[in-house]
Amino acid sequence: MGVTCVSQMPVAEGKSVQQTVELLTRKLEMLGAEKQGTFCVDCETYHTAASTLGSQGQAGKLMYVMHNSEYPLSCFALFENGPCLTADTNFDVLMVKLKGFFQSAKASKIETRGTRYQYCDFLVKVGTVTMGPSARGISVEVEYGPCVVASDCWSLLLEFLQSFLGSHTPGAPTVFGNRHDAVYGPADTMVQYMELFNKIRKQQQVPVAGIR
Repeated sequence: MGVTCVSQMPVAEGKSVQQTVELLTRKLEMLGAEKQGTFCVDCETYHTAASTLGSQGQAGKLMYVMHNSEYPLSCFALFENGPCLTADTNFDVLMVKLKGFFQSAKASKIETRGTRYQYCDFLVKVGTVTMGPSARGISVEVEYGPCVVASDCWSLLLEFLQSFLGSHTPGAPTVFGNRHDAVYGPADTMVQYMELFNKIRKQQQVPVAGIR
């Protein structure tokens, strides 16, 4: 994989989420991008079980268990303000066995689904972010395949993003600053999706709380 930028596209004035997605994909097709199948990224939130916090009034920690259709054999576990663990798909089974330590937050499942587009060396994914049956926002992921160091290709990524996002072009992802000249990897993309999902949750005022 190459270097990737994940961002949120605001819903166009007077349009629905789906209509805005269609406007975006039409722009991509006018540029000459070709459809290359579909994609899905999902995230479920877990919090530390009350029984593990003791009586000191400690705040519980959150963990996000995520999947990405680009990596069908992998599962990603991201801790709040912490590391990202990459495991195989059996990790989901392990979480069931760890219910005494981590418990799934009520109504926490969030995902984005949409179409993949290839344009020269760029892979673009425009998705509809949903929580339950409701569309909550729009995700845009752009990957530049030939490069694996963010600082070497951000200006090129930015130029391409501007070509179809216009005034809604995002700034450099925070994960780029943390990586400096390090090789970019799948976990960096999942961190960006985690940040995007949490941003959308806050916009919808949907707190992550409660035990199922």
